[in-house]
Amino acid sequence: MTGRQLDFYFDFMSPFAYLAFHKVLELCKRYGLEFRPHVVNLPQLKLMAGNTAPPNVNLPLKIRYLSKDLNRWAEEYGVPLIFPKSLASEKLNKAFLYALAKGEGEAFIRAGWDRVWGEGADLADPALLAELANRFGWSPESLSAWVSSQEAADQYEASTQAAHEAGVFGTPTMIVGDQMWWGNDRLMFMERTLQQGL
Repeated sequence: MTGRQLDFYFDFMSPFAYLAFHKVLELCKRYGLEFRPHVVNLPQLKLMAGNTAPPNVNLPLKIRYLSKDLNRWAEEYGVPLIFPKSLASEKLNKAFLYALAKGEGEAFIRAGWDRVWGEGADLADPALLAELANRFGWSPESLSAWVSSQEAADQYEASTQAAHEAGVFGTPTMIVGDQMWWGNDRLMFMERTLQQGL
């Protein structure tokens, strides 16, 4: 098998990325792949790909269907799913980069998503960052300062640009070798390819 890593592109605002995360880790273990997460600014990534459609939350008919569909997937996976009060994910996304530098990337994703989509925590609430900082033994003040820094903004922009250059236009996106899959509902196709010895 070539391509011994799985690149996983996500934004904490994406419930489908939250769902996929729970299965992707299992697949990485099953097929001996290194899990490599990449955070992106999803609204910006869509614009870079030429997608100027309004957000789903602004489309009542679509969001009504998506809510039911998300609950079906959550039931299928046996995980909780509660819509958060807001989808303002920029600070939590940047905080992931802080966690990644400390070697806690995967654990931070799990903790963040457990609180946001698992329990309905408000993405925009500063208390969420402080809570996560304390959980990992970091200074809440240091995390908050870094999230607001130019360095964080530059890294966040660079991560989004790198995703665009890799052909990513939405989340979740999974890449193994020269193969790419977009969407939680494509994991079955990804596994089929892995079974064939990608």
